[in-house]
Amino acid sequence: MKYLLPLALSAAVIGALYAQAPTAPKTPAAKLVSAVYEWDQLQPSPLPTGVRRAVFDGPTTTLDRVHCHISTLNPGERSGQPLKHLQEEIVIVKEGTLEANYDGTAKTAGPGSVIFLASGATTFLRNPGKVPVTYTVINYFTPLTPKN
Repeated sequence: MKYLLPLALSAAVIGALYAQAPTAPKTPAAKLVSAVYEWDQLQPSPLPTGVRRAVFDGPTTTLDRVHCHISTLNPGERSGQPLKHLQEEIVIVKEGTLEANYDGTAKTAGPGSVIFLASGATTFLRNPGKVPVTYTVINYFTPLTPKN
């Protein structure tokens, strides 16, 4: 019995040291290169509010990160709860009607419209129409993008 306590303490110390062992550094993500992303090659991911297609997400030569996806919102649905974005975001409406809500302002945008959402804006998007709305979202992060 008197040997169990030192054995238990040794196991605890070894476990704690193992947990604090440095981990291998993350391999940086490969930089995005020039490419064409074909609509029929983008995998649709069903959501309760519609569909989302991931296009690309990663660093470039001049950006810490650039992200693009294409969303389709069903009539009456919204992109989510109001959220303060640290990055800037560009939204391009492909078809349907999209309501852009930012910092208490609501503006309606139709096909071909471009929406710019500034860093620090509290935003959400909504489909006020009777048919689905499809739009492309591009957001980017630079060294100047706030971290929190």
